[in-house]
Amino acid sequence: MARKTANDEPLAPVTLAVGQEDLLLDRAVQEVVAAARAADADTDVRDLTPDQLQPGTLAELTSPSLFAERKVVVVRNAQDLSADTVKDVKAYLGSPAEEITLVLLHAGGAKGKGLLDAARKAGAREVACPKMTKPADRLAFVRGEFRATGRSATPEACQALVDAIGSDLRELASAVSQLVADVEGTIDEAVVGRYYTGRAEASSFTVADRAVEGRTAEALEALRWSLATGVAPVLITSALAQGVRAIGKLSSARGGRPADLARELGMPPWKIDRVRQQMRGWTPDRVAVALRAVAEADAGVKGGGDDPEYALEKAVVTIARAARSRGRA
Repeated sequence: MARKTANDEPLAPVTLAVGQEDLLLDRAVQEVVAAARAADADTDVRDLTPDQLQPGTLAELTSPSLFAERKVVVVRNAQDLSADTVKDVKAYLGSPAEEITLVLLHAGGAKGKGLLDAARKAGAREVACPKMTKPADRLAFVRGEFRATGRSATPEACQALVDAIGSDLRELASAVSQLVADVEGTIDEAVVGRYYTGRAEASSFTVADRAVEGRTAEALEALRWSLATGVAPVLITSALAQGVRAIGKLSSARGGRPADLARELGMPPWKIDRVRQQMRGWTPDRVAVALRAVAEADAGVKGGGDDPEYALEKAVVTIARAARSRGRA
C-alpha cells in the first residue's frame, strides 16, 4: 500500500505522490478528489499532463474564483515539466491558494529532483507509491487490500492469490474485490483455488511445490494442466530443480532469521518460510534422488527422450515419493 507522511490530511494545500506504481498513484489522486468532493460536491478537478501545463497555466487555474469554488489540480509526471513551468510551481508552493489542492505526481529519482525537494521543503503531504518488484511487497499489498475491506483471508490464501495473479497490482486488487463480493466468511486457499485454478495451476512453480510436498496426485494434475495450457516443459524442469535445490540449500544452511538466510542463500524471506515448511524430514540422500530425477527429466525434455511429458511425470512422481519418504530413509 502507499505510505504517507505524518501529515495525512487529504485536503492539505499540496499533496506529493512519489513513485512509479500506477495504481498507487491513481489512488493517491482519488483520495484527494474524494475528500474534496465530500467537502464540496461541485469541486472542479483538473487532471493535467506536463504538455498541458504551460508557463502561466498554473496561475490561471489557481487564481481566485468569483464563486470561491473548491478545486483540485492534478499534475502528472511532474518530473517532466519544463524549466519555466517548474519555476511557476515552485513559486506557487510558497503561497498556495485557499480552497485549492495541488497534487503533484512525481516518479522520484534524479530527474526533476529540484521540484521534488522544493515540495518537501514547503511541507507538502507526501504519499509514497513505490514500484512493487518483490513478491513479499505484493503479498503485503494483498493482505492490506483484505484488511481495508474488513475481511479476513488466511496467509495461504493471500500467497495463493499472488502466485495466481502475478505482479499486476490492478489485477490483484480486482481479484480481492471479487472474492470479497462473492464469498462470505474467511477466504482461504481453497476458495482462491476455485476462482483462479486456471491461472494458479498453470504455474510451473505450483507443480514443483506440490511435488516437494509429496502431494503426488495434485502435482500430476498441476503438471497436466500446465502442459495443456502451453507452459514450456523446460520451465517446469527448471522450477522442479529450483524447488529441490532450495530444500538442499536451506537444510545445509546455518539457522537464523529468514532475512539473514535470505541474504545468505539469495532467496526472498517469504520463500525461506515456505521452504522451511516443505523441507521437514528431507535428508541429503533424498535430495540427491530428487536432483537425479530432475536431471533425467531435463535431458528428456531437451531431446534426450521420445516423450517429454512422460519424462516430467516420472520426475514428479519420483520427487513426490522422496518427499513422502521423508524421515524414513
